[in-house]
Amino acid sequence: MTSLDEWTASACRALALDPADVDPTLILDLARDAAHNVARPAAPITTYLLGIAVGRGADPKAAAALLHSTLSAWPPSA
Repeated sequence: MTSLDEWTASACRALALDPADVDPTLILDLARDAAHNVARPAAPITTYLLGIAVGRGADPKAAAALLHSTLSAWPPSA
């Protein structure tokens, strides 16, 4: 188990979440794309927004795909 896996499990326990519901690859890929396509500070903001959407009932993969699509079109044409 990596330190990332251990941290994820520990954070999930603290928040009473099921670690099986966390897809680190999905989150890290989204953070990478936000950091590279927008700016480094966009990574945590984008993953936070994904969390809000999922918390409100959005499918994680569908919401991440929508954000990836938005990021791939960044910056928006004027």
